[in-house]
Amino acid sequence: MTFTPLFIPYPSWLHPEIFPGVPVLGLLRWYGLMYVFAFSTAFFLLKKELTEGALNSSTYTATEDDIFSFIATGIVFLIIGARIFSTLIYDTNGLYREKPWLIFWPFDVNTGQFTGLAGMSYHGGFIGGLAGMIIWCRRHKQPLFKWIDAMVAAIPLGYTFGRLGNFLNGELYGRITTMPWGMLFPYAERFSTSFEWVQEFAAKIGMAIPEGTHLVNLPRHPSQLYEAFFEGVVLWAILWALRKHKKWDGMLSGLYTIGYGTFRFFIEYFREPDADLGYRIAADAGAPIYLNTSLLNISTGQVLCFLMILGGGGVLVGTYLRSRKKKPAV
Repeated sequence: MTFTPLFIPYPSWLHPEIFPGVPVLGLLRWYGLMYVFAFSTAFFLLKKELTEGALNSSTYTATEDDIFSFIATGIVFLIIGARIFSTLIYDTNGLYREKPWLIFWPFDVNTGQFTGLAGMSYHGGFIGGLAGMIIWCRRHKQPLFKWIDAMVAAIPLGYTFGRLGNFLNGELYGRITTMPWGMLFPYAERFSTSFEWVQEFAAKIGMAIPEGTHLVNLPRHPSQLYEAFFEGVVLWAILWALRKHKKWDGMLSGLYTIGYGTFRFFIEYFREPDADLGYRIAADAGAPIYLNTSLLNISTGQVLCFLMILGGGGVLVGTYLRSRKKKPAV
């Protein structure tokens, strides 16, 4: 009887570069292309909402130029926020604090190799994108939460492409797992075969360790795909279905913030935290980051998601009370 291994090898033909080894074209990366798909998806969905009249008011009829400039402003601020937040919050060696001009430098400081803006934070992008939308609405004298509601109904599907880009890069992988869909990511930490737990783990999933092998790559949760599905497809489907049934401006904004924060908070239990950050709150201070040993071991991402959930609740309550005040007395 042949035992089928309970894991999936990472496809050897996948590379961060779209055309690896090809001069000039080798600079094109899947992650950057995913951003193009993400923003294009958001634009076409927002355009659909425009035709439905979701952005019109009693005194103003929105145009396609409006949504283009609205999204463009949001994108610029999103990228700025995502990059600054990533370099300042997740950078532990102090490089960007000492040399802030490198934050938007797209080349490796040691080799000069083109890397693009390697390292982007969703939560920083959330703050930056929100700031951009606020500025645009103030400048164009448009109702803020009407426009943000329309945007949050359009944008989650775009996140699917971003997480697929992380998967194609072989980054932001999850903790080790015995699930049959666990995957061997090429850049993941290797473990010494001298440890008894490593040998037992390999035996459990049917992984043969060749004689003389000192380090072994163990399968991990493809947490990028979990995020692509729940934070992208599922969250978008919920908000898109509710877009014509919202009771007040700001309702979808609050639900989006709570929904994303909730999905991401729980998926973080499967995703491996950054090695240099570890846990922000830990019931077990010595717990390894490649295993989920306690639900009370909280990562940086989970702290930020919890704040999102609280903020989303505040938006729901605040905008609801505001809408009640605007209703004429009966």
